[in-house]
Amino acid sequence: MKHGTLARALALAAALCAIPVSPALADRDGDRHDDEFRRPLVIGHRGAHGYLPAHTLEGYALAIELGADFIEPDLVSTKDGHLIASHEPNLIATTDVASRPEFASRRRTAVVDGFSEIGFFASDFTLAEIKRLRRVQDFAERPQQFNGKFEIPTLEEVIALAKRKSAEKGRTIGVYPETKHPTYHKSLGLPLEKKLVAVLAESGWNRRDAPVFIQSFEQSNLKELNRMTPVRLVQLVDANDVNPDGSLDYTAPFDRPYDWTVSGDPRLLARTFGFFATDAGLREIKTYADGIGPWKRYIVSSVPIAGSTAPGEASRKALPPTDLVQRAHRLGLLVHTWTFRNEQRRLLSDYAGNPVNEYLQFYRLGIDGVFSDFPDTAVVARVLFDLERDRNAGRCLTGDRDGPKRHQPDCD
Repeated sequence: MKHGTLARALALAAALCAIPVSPALADRDGDRHDDEFRRPLVIGHRGAHGYLPAHTLEGYALAIELGADFIEPDLVSTKDGHLIASHEPNLIATTDVASRPEFASRRRTAVVDGFSEIGFFASDFTLAEIKRLRRVQDFAERPQQFNGKFEIPTLEEVIALAKRKSAEKGRTIGVYPETKHPTYHKSLGLPLEKKLVAVLAESGWNRRDAPVFIQSFEQSNLKELNRMTPVRLVQLVDANDVNPDGSLDYTAPFDRPYDWTVSGDPRLLARTFGFFATDAGLREIKTYADGIGPWKRYIVSSVPIAGSTAPGEASRKALPPTDLVQRAHRLGLLVHTWTFRNEQRRLLSDYAGNPVNEYLQFYRLGIDGVFSDFPDTAVVARVLFDLERDRNAGRCLTGDRDGPKRHQPDCD
């Protein structure tokens, strides 16, 4: 991105962020508070991953500048028990570790959730060693000029950034951590749960109204956290791919939560992630969590276009939306879906190459939040959604609030 283009994007984001967004709240034992659901949340996925390497303070800060309401640090553990922001325990694709001769001997094969991987694993490094590494962009088509510039942050540093930026911007910026591979970490003697809750407590954020969601693909992890913290919890719902008929494919390791796979419980082994999208699954989630985080294909799936030579998802067309959002809402569950990206090959043909059209479809379906690699696009689409559904929303955008109060939109 050219400097002028980025400057314009930052200026636009600052203007759009003048309209505050209330964090969406729900009670585990109660109903959704509809007055808190004025606008869907924009969650900076791994920071601003479309522009900068994932999981850096700089990337999180850019996401905030571009209008994100929450920033998302994936959490893994170091050898000495520190929680760092990293998409996976294996650092080979997202850092410069493979080019550092002092760590060459750390390269090994590890089994993560039942599958062997070759690489460099965070649990083999102390925090001091982790701080010597630098992030790289793992999507080849995205900007590479920032490789090697930014270090790996701890959870404490991410929270401190969110607090600093909240004060600077005059709006609340939340943190949305994901516990990565909790069963794997327990097998290493490095459980994530107590440390995560301790860090939240130290920050003053281990409370129900804190600007925090904790998410996980594993169920037992969330059930344990439900007993440890009042912070809002979200059950992630995965799948491997989309079949030719639009149904979801559940090939391992994306077939079910890994804690179910190792449980030995025939009831859990008979399930896939798809169980969570059933009414029975949603009712079960409601007993320990506040929302679901389904892959967006649970909400809008797709089928191939005959004869299309377009790349990736551009060669597919959308099926009619499911009723998952409505059914979850009836139970008082939030729905935050993922991941929204701008590249043409990641957009169904229905969106005509414009990522804004995808956001608008999901906003219209009543989604409560979106994880985006390009939070500026998500914010622009949300403003368009406001203008589309509220004839007074333009007054928030222009700052024109003169006249009788009944004619003023609720801008704050």
